[in-house]
Amino acid sequence: MPESLSITASSVDPGLLALPWSTPLAEWPSSTIVFLPKGLSRHLVRFANLSGRVVAIKETTAEMARREYDMLGNLARLDAPCVERVAVIAGRRDARGEPLPAALVTAHLKFSLPYRALFTQVLRPDTATRLVDALAALLVRLHNVGFFWGDVSLSNTLFRRDAGAFAAYLVDAETGELHESGLTPGQREHDLEVARTNIAGEIMDLEAGGRLEGGVDAIAIADGIVSSYRSLWAALTDSESFGTDEAWRLTERVQRLNSLGFDIGEMSIESSADGTRVVIQPKVVDAGHHQRRLLRLTGLDVEENQARRLLNDLDEFRVRISRLGDDEEMVAHEWLTRVFEPVVKAIPWDLRAKLEPAEAFHQVLEHRWYMSQARGRSVPLAEVLTSYVDEVLRHRRDEATLMGPATDTVSLPVITANLPVMDDEDDDIDWRDLV
Repeated sequence: MPESLSITASSVDPGLLALPWSTPLAEWPSSTIVFLPKGLSRHLVRFANLSGRVVAIKETTAEMARREYDMLGNLARLDAPCVERVAVIAGRRDARGEPLPAALVTAHLKFSLPYRALFTQVLRPDTATRLVDALAALLVRLHNVGFFWGDVSLSNTLFRRDAGAFAAYLVDAETGELHESGLTPGQREHDLEVARTNIAGEIMDLEAGGRLEGGVDAIAIADGIVSSYRSLWAALTDSESFGTDEAWRLTERVQRLNSLGFDIGEMSIESSADGTRVVIQPKVVDAGHHQRRLLRLTGLDVEENQARRLLNDLDEFRVRISRLGDDEEMVAHEWLTRVFEPVVKAIPWDLRAKLEPAEAFHQVLEHRWYMSQARGRSVPLAEVLTSYVDEVLRHRRDEATLMGPATDTVSLPVITANLPVMDDEDDDIDWRDLV
């Protein structure tokens, strides 16, 4: 390691020492660089290989790199959706001894999609709306833990497919501030206004480049984050008053929050002065209700909407096999081994980088619904798998490291009747289970 080079990391990867830190990032050799689409950034950002994984490297000042590194660590401890920090590289010098910018290294979020790469030619209105809704949900989660972003935009966000919707992740925390006492309404409104302005500009930029479908209103799309954010924030934080004989409304409020993907960690309940009404005020609301339930039951760690979809299929499986009185964990293990894992293993090795397993499973279920609707009867899952793999999945681009095509609804393909191609390791799968 060069004498002047300083590496800050919670766990130093030896591969960091092999990267060409004495060369300006713009001049790094192609043998080191991974060419992936990326969002717009005020700093130079490039992707590189590091010990068999992909990392993002951003040149900036040493002070800003360390600040953002610390902020990403704090957000990760708060379970906020953000990229994973790897290291800060400071003290860089070129071959002549001249100083070079410091670098922040973060892990590339697998299967993530910059907003500009979510389409092949034009951005569809429904895709734009789903992106804005995902960003609104991310902003609510960040505000809920006291994070003031300061530069909310589609460009500073990465998106992952989440069962027909998107899950958003913060990728640039450079301007952020963490307030342990929470944010003021003014701070939240400031972030919201910045988001609306930036999104309008980003959508208009697409329009100017001919990459926006005709008739799309950029201002209306941008305004959507305001209404989506306020609706979700109100559902999580508003006080609610009801009579003491309406206790069922308390359960209804909790179920409504659960349906949005949130848990109530604490709730304050106060009786009114006349003793006839109760006012509830949620205090701590944690996201990931369905994620945590699925993780507890199966060990699968997926996005929230994917978890909800998989749990629905698990519950349907429980009814189909008439195990309503059985232990939930036992049924979940049986569903995992008889349904989920066989579907995932049926996908040929050369196609497994196209979608993450939970998203592929969700799309198989959607595909089954379309086929069943067309035939007017239930179609065996094994037959659905063959059709989905051959007619849909095989024609997608890989999303593990590359960007996917337009997020259209899965269309009904030509139906074939062959069983899925199985790898040798899958010979023990009983395909009679997939019905």
